[in-house]
Amino acid sequence: MTHKLDRRAFCIAMGLIGLRAASTDARAEDGAIRLGIVAPMSGPNSRYGSFSLRGAQLAAEEINNSGGVGGRKITIISGDSQGTPVEGVSATRRLIDLDKVDFIIGDVSSSVTLAMQPVAEDAGVLLLNAASSNPKITYGAGVGGFKWTFRNYPTDALVVIQYAAEKRGFTKFAVLSVDTDYGRAAIEFTKKYLPGFKGEILTEDYYKEGEVDFRSVLAKIRDSGAQAIIMYGLADTTPIIARQMIEVGLAGKIPLIGNAEFNTETTIKAAPKALEGAVEAAAWLPAWDSPKSLAFVEKFKAKYHETPNNHAYVHWETVHLLAKAIEAAGSADRAKVRDALSKIKYDSAMGEVTFDDHNQARLPMILLQIENGKPAIKGAYSAEIKYPAK
Repeated sequence: MTHKLDRRAFCIAMGLIGLRAASTDARAEDGAIRLGIVAPMSGPNSRYGSFSLRGAQLAAEEINNSGGVGGRKITIISGDSQGTPVEGVSATRRLIDLDKVDFIIGDVSSSVTLAMQPVAEDAGVLLLNAASSNPKITYGAGVGGFKWTFRNYPTDALVVIQYAAEKRGFTKFAVLSVDTDYGRAAIEFTKKYLPGFKGEILTEDYYKEGEVDFRSVLAKIRDSGAQAIIMYGLADTTPIIARQMIEVGLAGKIPLIGNAEFNTETTIKAAPKALEGAVEAAAWLPAWDSPKSLAFVEKFKAKYHETPNNHAYVHWETVHLLAKAIEAAGSADRAKVRDALSKIKYDSAMGEVTFDDHNQARLPMILLQIENGKPAIKGAYSAEIKYPAK
């Protein structure tokens, strides 16, 4: 009996292997460029993953409808990171080992992207990041070590602190950021540049995902003498903090600066008095007045019946960027595409994109301030990253 069961299991296993081999052969024959997208498709940050995937799919559709890349179409295959490094690594390995992707774009979360880097490096698969802002990603890429990691996203912390100091005259700050690689790295990066603006941090606090009571921390900040609160955090938490700022008497007195979706209509409506004067850097906004940007917004709205957010845009643009690199390389050979990407001059909706020797895109960021309950664009700013000594 045992022998028969083992034999049956063996036959089933061989059949599955045969199906996998057949599907692999079919993939090879269809000639498509296989692009993996790693993002949180489930879990608390799934809204980011949804926008990311739809932005990428819209770009692939546009490229395919225009004849593809060198006649080859782009096929998008998604992997769910759930917003955690462990699941992000598993999704990356599945895309590489089972789905045989040619390239990967991911992740939204900085901690996931940092975990993905060595996996992509070992496999020799190009990892093109579109949405993580932790500077450690760039520190460790290119001449920093990971030759297969590129980032098509700016580091926002420097732009924010520069504007806050030079345009608003702030020198005393409190910190209230999310306790993740993203939140802590943004503050670490800010501290690196603060002395140049004669700034200092008076209090420093971090919150866990899911926290809902910030009153004691906000009261401490209120009494600290801080002129602004530096916050790099979660979009769903920002309205909670803003409402509690009103409760403890901070609203209208100490503004938020950083990046936690201060500018969305939903967030502002939750506590307009607390959000007034908030300063945020964004890689892109739907209101950005360039023909390419406005055309993207209209296409996205027509297809998905809602306004795209930053994650939709950066993934849409990054798929187009990758297509141009493949075109410049003359093939989808990974090493050739990597070399083409390092030399590319790409005309994005935000301006020309080039990469430095750490494979970091040189990109301007939109600086906005909430005025009279609406985000007002203050211009586009660029800043050069000071890398750690090699």
